[in-house]
Amino acid sequence: MQPGDTQSGVSFELNEEQRMVQASAAEFVDREIIPRISQLDRGHELDMGIIRGMAERGMLGAAIPPEYGGQGLDFVSTALVCEEIERGDGGFRTLLSVHLGLNSLTLLRFGSEEQKRRYLVPQAKGEKIACFGLTEPNAGSDVSALKSTARRVGDLYLLNGQKTWISYAHVADHFLVFAKTDRDAGHRGISAFLLDRSMPGIETRDIRHKMGVWAGSTGEIFMSDVEVPEENRLGGEGEGFKIAMYALDMGRFTVAAGALGTIRAALDASVKYANARTAFGRPIGRFQFVQEMIAEMVRGLETSRLLVLQAAWLKDRGVRNTRETSLAKWHATECAFQAAHMAVQIHGAYGYSAEYPVERLFRNARAPLLYEGTTEIHKMMQAEHVLGYRRLDG
Repeated sequence: MQPGDTQSGVSFELNEEQRMVQASAAEFVDREIIPRISQLDRGHELDMGIIRGMAERGMLGAAIPPEYGGQGLDFVSTALVCEEIERGDGGFRTLLSVHLGLNSLTLLRFGSEEQKRRYLVPQAKGEKIACFGLTEPNAGSDVSALKSTARRVGDLYLLNGQKTWISYAHVADHFLVFAKTDRDAGHRGISAFLLDRSMPGIETRDIRHKMGVWAGSTGEIFMSDVEVPEENRLGGEGEGFKIAMYALDMGRFTVAAGALGTIRAALDASVKYANARTAFGRPIGRFQFVQEMIAEMVRGLETSRLLVLQAAWLKDRGVRNTRETSLAKWHATECAFQAAHMAVQIHGAYGYSAEYPVERLFRNARAPLLYEGTTEIHKMMQAEHVLGYRRLDG
């Protein structure tokens, strides 16, 4: 019987290990992130010390088996880590999404034993930082529009192209990138490759002017005749699209789980402020419109949590969960953005000021509606599944 199972169905009570994981992550956030995040955010400063702290606590290898350097946690525990980290700041949860969700868990599924030993083990231990390079200037939701190429020359590939909006590209040691090995085959011509920063021809740059996630890292990858050995191809030629879709199922899950942290942070800040701020002789929490916004946050938190737990339950059992993970990501990120918006409204003019955390929450909550599939992409996926135009399960 797996954790969370009962003879009659699913239990929503955390087991002892899950509670310990949650408490440890919460303590780290309260001690290491929250006291400093306002300063880091305003200074557009990435604190590698916090990342080292996450690595020391095993967060960067949370769901990776111990034989490959990870903690071997289940997906419920992994979701709890993502939630707590985003309660501190979405930029550090983004690291979990790209390093663990998009890269490491994909490498665990598709990598050869040699690839796992060489790349996955140091990533799971937090000795190396990894990122995921799919998006390009003219290829986002339309993956088949990739322009990056991988030309076979003997026993190696020459990679050329550009990736953009790549989280942690500028500080990453390892890159999982996608390129066309057959430019005329659409999505069937995409292949996946493992790159190391030490390979000649790789250049990265930071993207400086962003609406939010100022304490995180977002960048670009430039590849100019990068010589990649055949043994660094992940999977077979033409399997890149399948690999990318699997990776997105993992990444979207961490985004959805993290969104719970934003909702909680917005709710906690709003409750504190509504009880402290008075208007017309009484706390503003006594007013119906404020109560309505608080109630909406509670509803968003609880419904989002159920969807995340459903996806985690399926992942822990090895059941395909593209539909459920898509729904969790869509719903939770929308609820997080609405919670941040309402938190600003409750705080009034102070909500527009960096003096309170809700201003940062609002800016950061906008990005997840775009990455790992826009809201519109997830709506399309859900509708087309129900209409019978595509299969997201089985």
